[in-house]
Amino acid sequence: MLLFWPLVIPFSTAVLCILAWRSLKLQRVISLAGALALLAVGALILSRVVRDGPFAEQAGGWPAPFGITLVADGLSAIMVVLVGLVAVAVLVFALADVTPEEETNGHYPLTHAMLAGICGAFLTGDIFNMYVWFEVMLISSFGLLVVGGGKDELDGATKYVGLNLIATVAFISGVGLLYGATGALNMADLHGRLIGRGAETPIIASAAFLIFAFASKAALFPVFFWLPASYHTPSFSTSALFSALLTKVGVYALIRVFTLVYDVEGTPIQTLLLWGAVLTMVVGAFGALSMTGVRRVLGFSIISSIGYMILGLAVATPLALVGAVFYLFQDVVVKANLFLGAGAARRLTGSELFGRSGGIWRQRPWFSLLFLIPALSLAGVPPFSGFWAKLLLARATLEDGRYGLTFAVLAVGLLTLFAMARVWSEVFWDAHPNGDHAITGRVPAAMLAPLMVLTGIVIWVGVEAGPFVDAAMAVGAGIIDPAPYIAAVLGPRP
Repeated sequence: MLLFWPLVIPFSTAVLCILAWRSLKLQRVISLAGALALLAVGALILSRVVRDGPFAEQAGGWPAPFGITLVADGLSAIMVVLVGLVAVAVLVFALADVTPEEETNGHYPLTHAMLAGICGAFLTGDIFNMYVWFEVMLISSFGLLVVGGGKDELDGATKYVGLNLIATVAFISGVGLLYGATGALNMADLHGRLIGRGAETPIIASAAFLIFAFASKAALFPVFFWLPASYHTPSFSTSALFSALLTKVGVYALIRVFTLVYDVEGTPIQTLLLWGAVLTMVVGAFGALSMTGVRRVLGFSIISSIGYMILGLAVATPLALVGAVFYLFQDVVVKANLFLGAGAARRLTGSELFGRSGGIWRQRPWFSLLFLIPALSLAGVPPFSGFWAKLLLARATLEDGRYGLTFAVLAVGLLTLFAMARVWSEVFWDAHPNGDHAITGRVPAAMLAPLMVLTGIVIWVGVEAGPFVDAAMAVGAGIIDPAPYIAAVLGPRP
């Protein structure tokens, strides 16, 4: 039962960390071991998908579509690997970042409970169980926001939970309408049951509810405001974990449900997603330009990046979907890299506010490159990974004759470059307001090691882009033609 291990491992790790409550050192060891095990299992799942194609497993021996189904295809398998990679990087960084108070208050059990929810959302083949895993993520992420116990953390958590609870109600309402209209919850089964029924009122209403729910989780315009209000409040390790993975679950859900279950192309859903994507890109870029703190800038950059991914889904051509999934995969690494780099920079300067930091380049030039490279990738500067993602989307919009969208892709990339240049100037290039001698600390090895690995991946994906683009094309082909996915779940159809 290979597909159940990405759920068993993080849940078991969370329980073991609770049992080791009195020993922070033992919790750290257990937590890191659990993350490494999750990465290893993710790699095994991906290798089987590459070798044999999509495969499914049933809980309790109940056959699909009646039981709980877990499914791995190229999209979900790669996302599970990325969850493991980010978990290892963040938990190593946390050794030098998370305070003993946060560790005592449950940082490690909550982190692994959230990882279980994320993996469950990626692997589930059942839309109601996707709702369940979203709730696991919501509860554990709320706990991570407040483990510090500070006023800012509580304020950010309140804003975070407010909209997400509304999205939860919308999610279960959409699932209920869909079940009432079709009598099915298994997504592979729903694919066949909804053919030719897209104009029915219950189906349209369920799609509207689910778009709102997933858009809220992904921070899509106009339901994005919770993200910049909350992601700058917890520890940098938690911010990195959130930025790399949480909104990506919303993007994954949109891609999975609105390709496998609902049709997008030529429907009002496509128009809605197109407008939402473009406005998300633009609002995120201008929001990043207006902020005066590193994490607040990066928070709005998350929003802008989400717009790019949803743009690929909305354009709905094969190349656009390839661009969306390539952007999704590489952005997980870039965002984790940037938030962890911001945490190390704050350790050196004493602040993440522009007016109170600076001078890192003069004192720590090699460390500065570990932030500059993912920042350039985020802006789409060659030869880094973000350049190829934006190039694929720009080419897809050109080939589809949507020249206005091509302009949006390029213009927002330029605005993002300005935003990242401003961060670089204020935090790294300009002198520290207290003089360069104010930067006297060092970056611990626990912070440097994950930054070096993640930066190396950003460079590798950019310089050796061919195999990664080929992988994205294979994933995109599986999204466009879900027959292998459906056959893995339901068995061969006559």
